[in-house]
Amino acid sequence: MKLRRSTVIALSALLAATVAPVALPSSALADPAAATAAAEPNQVTGLTVTQADGYATLAWTPVPGATDYQIERTPVDAAGVPTDVARIVGVWRPNRQVNNESPTFADAGFNPGDRFQWRVRARVGTAEQPYSAPVAGTTRAPWGDPAVPGQNLRTQWETTRAAQYTSDVEEYAYTKAIDDLSDRVRVVEIGRTVLGRPINMFVIGYPAPPATPAAVAATSPVAVNCNVHGNEPGDREACLIMARQLAFGTDARTIDLLKKTTVLIVPTINGDGRAANTRGNSTGQDLNRDYSLIRQPETAAYVKMVRDYRPVAGYDGHEYGNAQAGDLPMLPPRHQNVSQGIFDESLDMIEGHMYEEGAKDGWWACPYGCQNGSGVGLSEETILRNTLGLKNVVNSLLELRSSGGQTRPDETNTANNRRRKTFSALWTFNQFLDYHHAQLGDIKKARAEAIEFQAGNTGRLVFRGSRVIPLHPAPHPGEAGPREDLPTPDMILENAPCAYKLTEEQYRGARTDGPGGVGATVAERIAAHGWKVVKVADGYIVPLAQPERGLIPLLLDAQGAEELVAGERVYPTVTGRHNGPLTISGFACFSGATVNGPVTVRPGATLVATGTTFSGPINAANAAGVFFGDSTLRGPLQISGTNGPVSIIGTQVSGPVNVANNAGGGAPYLVGNTINGPVNCSGNSPAPINLEVRNTVSGPKSGQCAAL
Repeated sequence: MKLRRSTVIALSALLAATVAPVALPSSALADPAAATAAAEPNQVTGLTVTQADGYATLAWTPVPGATDYQIERTPVDAAGVPTDVARIVGVWRPNRQVNNESPTFADAGFNPGDRFQWRVRARVGTAEQPYSAPVAGTTRAPWGDPAVPGQNLRTQWETTRAAQYTSDVEEYAYTKAIDDLSDRVRVVEIGRTVLGRPINMFVIGYPAPPATPAAVAATSPVAVNCNVHGNEPGDREACLIMARQLAFGTDARTIDLLKKTTVLIVPTINGDGRAANTRGNSTGQDLNRDYSLIRQPETAAYVKMVRDYRPVAGYDGHEYGNAQAGDLPMLPPRHQNVSQGIFDESLDMIEGHMYEEGAKDGWWACPYGCQNGSGVGLSEETILRNTLGLKNVVNSLLELRSSGGQTRPDETNTANNRRRKTFSALWTFNQFLDYHHAQLGDIKKARAEAIEFQAGNTGRLVFRGSRVIPLHPAPHPGEAGPREDLPTPDMILENAPCAYKLTEEQYRGARTDGPGGVGATVAERIAAHGWKVVKVADGYIVPLAQPERGLIPLLLDAQGAEELVAGERVYPTVTGRHNGPLTISGFACFSGATVNGPVTVRPGATLVATGTTFSGPINAANAAGVFFGDSTLRGPLQISGTNGPVSIIGTQVSGPVNVANNAGGGAPYLVGNTINGPVNCSGNSPAPINLEVRNTVSGPKSGQCAAL
């Protein structure tokens, strides 16, 4: 497991202002001498309060032997006179953070802009110790100068002080206003819900967002999915606020972030469920159990967005009903087909960054489950965090604890509860942007290695089963982690096939698993995922030598837990050593083979090769499809006139490469290869792409491959 303290643009350092302890008038103090007298035994000292967006970070010097701490907040006026009763609003426990020697607590739930006094006291067992000297301060007002156009926009949730969530109509008006007023923003409709509501996405960049999805993909974008469950709207409100901050913020951090990437925010993928305040969409489908199967138009829209915009990192917002959990349960993609590097980087984002930064700012980030919740966070590929991981996206689930629980006892007030949830999500999403900014090199490296590994079709396949997440070393942020969820023997295929073959009926036949009993065909869903398919005389071949090799079998193999169709497994046809010329007609799959001699791929034939060494020229003219993954080619490579897909990933070529006049299989992939010789691409429709994983070329690059 990779764990490190990330070097980040610290949000708290750039955006917060610290309020030092102050002595209030005696009328404001429960003990008038507390502000000036020497500390009593076991009295908390060194209390500071730092204001941020929607929360205040309290920090203090720990009391030896303290079991926990209680945080008291009192509304006061400008003169320090209480305007309401004091309340215990927080309880700090040792499992809140990974550095108990520096206790902090993020107090939230108050109305931004109001003024308060805070005190903290230790408890030894159940015995309450003396309160600290009080600290007073005015909390930060809602983000944005009311006198500046754009910054002065407010959501319905903000204007009603969290009494109402933002309606769909108000969301569309707010979204349009941001789009109209900010050159940094383009709002695009990525799809429609079952009932026809638009699914909008903010595309945010500086000084303006890139013009096309492909241009956005070139910036290594990040994506935030804010509201998949309609009755979990806290993250959605945070996303709407963050969109305004990014669209109109003038601080150095915001400008620097947007100069170096593009931020994609989908506020409401489940607009029908949000309008009805239901978990599922209008059909009752839990959309977070549909991202692989894409039976619903909402999930299909998001998966197509991922295909076209190619985010390298993502967060998925939810709320969690376990009152004993932390403020912010999180979890990486755990499915065992997710590449090790994607899993490691995702876990590092949580444990190496969110735990560390949460401890600084007072938020309790923890593993999903945290306590009495080990039945959650499993390996279903239908869940977005697993789907994204299988698509080589570093990502995490975010859960907002639904109730205040024992550590936030003042949240019987609905508005207080809503504000704490939303501003904790806003903190998380901003920290996510900071992590991406600081660790982009590592994220891109993990993604590149994952794509090359998957295209090599190496190792066993797991249909259901999770990677184990050991508890963070003590002090750990929680009492328990997610359960192991290891794969059972019937969920493992040790001998992976080369490809799956589908019949015409399987591929294009009508389906009834969508809204109203009408579902998209398997062909349409495969296209939405972006997989390459070869048309052969008696069906369709889906090779595993592709970037999403870990997901393909889960949908096309009868052994899958929730497969779309029971495709025929096609195993390698050539292994071992072959000496002499080789002519391929029909379908040929090379796996771990060695070929000494020229190879000719005849018109209409298909070549798939993984882990194979070819010594001699390879010529494919008018083939049906050509795939190379993790292979070595010692000689020239000529691929021309292919009527289907072309994919060359993670392959070493010694000799010239010419890819010309290929069409019908989508953009040819030239991804992460090492080529010792000239490369020329011309006449391909569409032009070749590298999926933002550059090739290393020792020789001239020309034509459509000049920038790859």
